[in-house]
Amino acid sequence: MSKKMLGNMLREAQRLQAEMQRLQEEAKMKTVDASSGGGMVTVKANGAGEIVSIKIEKDVVNPDDVGMLEDLVMAAANEALRRARDMVNEEMSKLTGGLKLPGLGGLGDMFGA
Repeated sequence: MSKKMLGNMLREAQRLQAEMQRLQEEAKMKTVDASSGGGMVTVKANGAGEIVSIKIEKDVVNPDDVGMLEDLVMAAANEALRRARDMVNEEMSKLTGGLKLPGLGGLGDMFGA
């Protein structure tokens, strides 16, 4: 491989790295919602994989059935985090053109997907 080809590959790798960092920062600002129990519990997550809010309708709060509320919160939180991962993976896929690296499955895997 010539020095020129190697130099071009390194420049492209640096460009991709900078673009991926930019996308990660943007993803922190983007959010997705998921709900369970027919909208009784709603969870919002960001592209950094963080839960940013949880809303619970007062009608679902029953001191005699705390387990149901726990299940609804867990279901909505897991779905919100899945949607956030999917959102980030979609953005990364646009950047990399679906580039697959051996052992990684794709660049999106580097971000917990």
